Order: sequence, then structure tokens, then C-alpha cells
Amino acid sequence: MSSSSFAQQMAIRGAMPRLSVDMNKTVNIGFLAPLSGQAESWGLPGLHGCRIWESWLNNAGGLLLNGRRYPIRIHAFDCGDDPETAREGAIHLVQTQDVKLLMMLGGDSFAAAADYLTENKILTSTLLPSDLSPDTRYLIAPSEVHPIYVVTGVQWLARERPGLKTVALCSQTDGMGLPSLASYRAAFHAAGHEIVHQVQYPAEGGDPAVIVQPMLDANPDILCWCTSYTPMVHAMTEYAYAQGFKGQILSCTLDHYDRLLARTSPDFMEGVIFQFPDFDDPALREKAFFFNQPNVFYEEYNALYPQSWSAVSWEYAAILDIWHAAVDKAGTVNPVSVLAAMKQLGHVTHAFGPADWWGADVFGIDNALVGDWPVVEVTQGKARIVSFESIPDWLERHSDLLRQEMAALGQMWDQRVGRSDATPALIAREPAD
Repeated sequence: MSSSSFAQQMAIRGAMPRLSVDMNKTVNIGFLAPLSGQAESWGLPGLHGCRIWESWLNNAGGLLLNGRRYPIRIHAFDCGDDPETAREGAIHLVQTQDVKLLMMLGGDSFAAAADYLTENKILTSTLLPSDLSPDTRYLIAPSEVHPIYVVTGVQWLARERPGLKTVALCSQTDGMGLPSLASYRAAFHAAGHEIVHQVQYPAEGGDPAVIVQPMLDANPDILCWCTSYTPMVHAMTEYAYAQGFKGQILSCTLDHYDRLLARTSPDFMEGVIFQFPDFDDPALREKAFFFNQPNVFYEEYNALYPQSWSAVSWEYAAILDIWHAAVDKAGTVNPVSVLAAMKQLGHVTHAFGPADWWGADVFGIDNALVGDWPVVEVTQGKARIVSFESIPDWLERHSDLLRQEMAALGQMWDQRVGRSDATPALIAREPAD
């Protein structure tokens, strides 16, 4: 978060809600996510990353509050993919552990616990901004603003590879895929690309031949997988390779891209664009980067939890960094005061630099952080950041187009609230071996 003088900090603290906090020997944080079952890969790697963050902070003396240091303890609760278990976990973590921050994956699991968490003013984070609405006052999406950041990859392609004119897209028809499809459609229209074919397939996936062959038949310059789940990204990419596709591939994620390199070829994968870097990327060392020692974190993570790195591995830990900075500014761990610190102190620094609170246009509340986001390219078999593109700059020019595309697919917040199909049925991020 932005720096300020001691006098400024004291003035702001004086304006914030001053609710008493019963300080125990530890400051407790809740981690409520799938640690087993089909959706395990959306939670367990994130808990691994949080354990590293927890260890680092405690080894440095713990959380500093009013001249005293307190150790952090992260309490994990496995909710699998069962919303009722998620609600039970939320109640357990709040009532028995007195957690000051509750980190969740989101989706159906948050929806089941939303009323309880809001009534008890529990500061809660989600990886799915589609959970946000005007009713979720204490819910924040500070780490991943899916799918808004996908516009940056399209923007970069239009500038750097202007010869690419046509695109075929596909997405699954759920709360993860449809907002992504809308965002990509808006980005391609803004960039002047022609959409020559579009496929929507079931959330559980489908036959890559049935999905990809009609896309190939349209002879596009670009194949875009939108935010397809990792098993489908791998299956569709391998199919395109087998059919001799020579054009550009664009995808939101490319987890375990090393496996795709082994199953296709380095030449085929050269130039694939996606949105999530490895944290040993040299560009992260050069940027004013908030995440603490990204390359060291990446090395330690891979040493402790080999072959499990994904976007989820760092996203929860990045939320802890933002929370830590807000606690420092507020001088308390009280959830309401910490949220006030996040919202009142100007720019917040998220994983990839300064960011602003945004979201009312699409989510009905400004509780999502947007700033720069990396564009990542496979170069000589390794993911490398080729640019940091500004999401706020794109939104300033094209937010009307984004709202139009979101509304066309029923993804605006007022269209989604209370609808049974509004949240994604998450599929494992791990591809089949």
C-alpha cells in the first residue's frame, strides 16, 4: 500500500471504526477451500503457498501491532466441493478460532456462507470476483480479478502482432467460462479482430475434436481457449497440434505447460500467450513488485511441493500480503478497520504493482483490485513475461463494451444474483497424465 507519514496514519486511524479486539497470543486466519476431492487443485496448492508465507512472517518475529509482535496461525478447513460443508467450516473458523481474515476460493462455497459472514462482518477474500455484489460488503477480490485481466493479452497481441485478424473462441458454459467469453469478446472487438467462430461446451468438458475442429474449419489466425479448465486446455491444444495448426494460441491459463511441451513440440508451443507467470521470471525482479521475494518464494515452493505450482499457489499468499499491509496501516486486526484501511488509503499494491478498487460497473461494488497484469509468452520452452498491461486504462476506454458483452451472456451482477447457475462448478486444474 502507498506510503504515508506517521501523522497521516494516525489521522486516518482516528477516522476509522475503533472496535475492540481481544488479542490472543496468536492472530488467526482461516483458509476455507477444497483440500481434497475433484476441486483440490484449486485449494491445496494455495494452502502450501500460505504455509510458506506464515513461516516467513513468524520467523521474522510475527505480526507487529502497537509495539508487540504476535505469531500468525493459519487454520485450514477442507470444504471439498460441498457448499454445506463450506458453511459449517465458516461457522467453525469464526466461532472457535476467531479468525480475522477468512480466505475462500469462492463460488458455491461462498454463496452458502455469505449471509453468516456478512452478518458477522467477517473480512473474506475470494478468487472469483463474480461472488461480489452490493450485498457482500465485507467480501474482497484483491488478488485475481478474473476474467477482467484477460483483456491485456488481446491488447498486447493486437499491438505486437497486427497481422492476426481473425479469431475462434471456445468456453465452458458456467460461471467461470461465460464471463471469460464475454471479456474476450469485448477485448477482441475493441482490438478490431473478427470473431469467425465461437463454441460453448458443457462445464464438465467435452470431446476436443467436436469443439476444436469447427474452430479450425473457420481458418482463424488465433485459437482462444478463454478460461477453459486445465484438462480441456491440454486436450484442445494437443488436438490443434495433431491437426497441424500453425497459428496463434491464446489462453487465460496454461498450468503445467511443461507437459504440453512434452506432448506437442517446442516449435508448436513457441509464442503461446497466457496470463500467469512463473515467479522466477526476471521481469518480476525488475518491477516494483509487492509480493515478497517472488523468485525465492517460487524456489522454496517447488522444493517443498514439487510439480504442484500453479496460479493458485501464489494467489492466496498475495492476499495475505495485502491484508498484512492494511493491518500495519490500521494498527489493528479488527476486520472492519482493516477493510477501511484498504479502502481509505488510496492505492493498494497488489501482486503486480499499484492497483485501484473497482467493480461497481460489473459487480455492483468497488471491492476488486485492478492494476497492471502480466502478459506471458512461451519462449524457448519457458514462460516469460513480455509486458505488463494496464487493466484500468483498458476499462477507461472500453468499459461500455465490456458491460454490453457481459449483459449479453447474463453475467452482470444483477443478472447473476440468486441464479442457481451463477457460480462455476469447478473442475480440477490438473490435467490427466
